[in-house]
Amino acid sequence: MIQVTVFRNRNEKYIGFDCKGHAGYANYGEDVICAGVSALVINTVNAISRYTQEEFSADTDEETGKVFLQFLHPAGHDAELLVNSLVLGLQGIRDAYGAEYITLNFKEV
Repeated sequence: MIQVTVFRNRNEKYIGFDCKGHAGYANYGEDVICAGVSALVINTVNAISRYTQEEFSADTDEETGKVFLQFLHPAGHDAELLVNSLVLGLQGIRDAYGAEYITLNFKEV
């Protein structure tokens, strides 16, 4: 199962996200859920890097499917829009394929 946690502060500003695990929907190389989630998450990290001025740290582990991103300051408008887009895409995958393959949680930190 893929577990995505989106971190927000008490003002509901994004401060990062953590994605880990594998969906287990199909065999390696054929798992459309893993492919879709990976594309969304990696594109979000790349878009934040290229199209915003946000400072962040990121950590990845291909073996475990982990992608962790933490903003050094709460996300500004552009990064917030990109994370909202990520959440929308992840919700769409979850709604289409089921919560047994992907969970999406929000955590205040």
